[in-house]
Amino acid sequence: MFARLRVTLRRPEILLLILGAGVPISFATWQGLLNNFAVERAQFGGVEIGILQSLREIPGFLAFAVVFLLLFVREQKLAYVSLLFLGIGTAVTGFFPTIVGLYITTVVMSLGFHYYETTAQSLSLQWFDKKNAALWFGRIISVGSFAGIVAYALIYVGIEMAGLDFKWVYLVGGGITVLLAVTAWILFPVFPAKVEQNKHLVLRKRYWLYYVLVFMSGARRQIFVVFAAFMLVDRFGFDAGTIALIFLANSALSMVLAPRIGRLIVIWGERKALTVEYIGLIAVFVAYAFVRNPAIAIGLHIVDHVFFAMAIAMKTYFQKIADPADIAPTAGVSFTINHIAAVVLPAAFGVLWLVSPAAVFLAGAAMALASLGLSRLVPPNPDIGNEVVVFGLRRPAPVHAAE
Repeated sequence: MFARLRVTLRRPEILLLILGAGVPISFATWQGLLNNFAVERAQFGGVEIGILQSLREIPGFLAFAVVFLLLFVREQKLAYVSLLFLGIGTAVTGFFPTIVGLYITTVVMSLGFHYYETTAQSLSLQWFDKKNAALWFGRIISVGSFAGIVAYALIYVGIEMAGLDFKWVYLVGGGITVLLAVTAWILFPVFPAKVEQNKHLVLRKRYWLYYVLVFMSGARRQIFVVFAAFMLVDRFGFDAGTIALIFLANSALSMVLAPRIGRLIVIWGERKALTVEYIGLIAVFVAYAFVRNPAIAIGLHIVDHVFFAMAIAMKTYFQKIADPADIAPTAGVSFTINHIAAVVLPAAFGVLWLVSPAAVFLAGAAMALASLGLSRLVPPNPDIGNEVVVFGLRRPAPVHAAE
């Protein structure tokens, strides 16, 4: 038994699975309660929720700073510290039921969330074998989805059955994340890097398609995270318990489907997977714009969430075309690119929401259509020197270390 445990503790994939479970415990608790907590306790409207979501994305916009932190701290340790920030920020949220208080706790939570996601993506791409990376990403999503189920069940039981105040549910959710981070820090050894990572910002011309896909992904994500969930509360009047059940259904499906989606990406390749994702998203966003039936709205929200697992293809596409030493700095740069739109769009669309909620979702459909066109530029077999195809023709770029 102890010998098996020692072997398990020497596997970096297991560490990432454990840490990956800690993220949704906090974030699902924060997200599942957010709209009701913001409206009922902090008197938020569409403008305030848009501003809050823009503030939440600022740490993601500054994710490029991770590369400078790596001059002073190892990536693995930075992942632990970031997860602690996420847990602590979530745990104290309920104790500050004001507009300013919610803004501040959101930034603390978001700092931990985005810096953990940046370092975790980098470590995953370094530690996972290219042939099986999509499978492991699917497993991480599956474990995270199970953790999300635990969080949403905690919300439902705590709010609906036990009648707990928001602050105690936030405290438990954040506290579990803190406990997982500390336990992993103590139990797991420091895993050596396979390739020494560049510790300066990296922007390479041959990665341009990946950068653009990441940018469009950030814009699309805001429509779902901010306004699809807000619609369920604002338009259909769902309470916190109902929202928790919807998010629980999202997590249950992802837990089952994410590993299978990972296998499909291995079989299909990144080009086909991204194409399927964006065709589906166009249909979902157009439907969001005109939905009036609450049951259909719930179904759209669940389908939309499942499509997030298809984004594994974007990560494995980069893994295949990247110089191994570029992975850590590019993880930070890509998160910053992802959040350029994320910092601006929630506040801007919050104002647009007051004029026409349908226009917000139709803009999301237009973004998905643009992403569909970009996905067709991904080669069937991406590799270094085969990063982009145009009109079916391979357009290789020379590989230079200083490019």
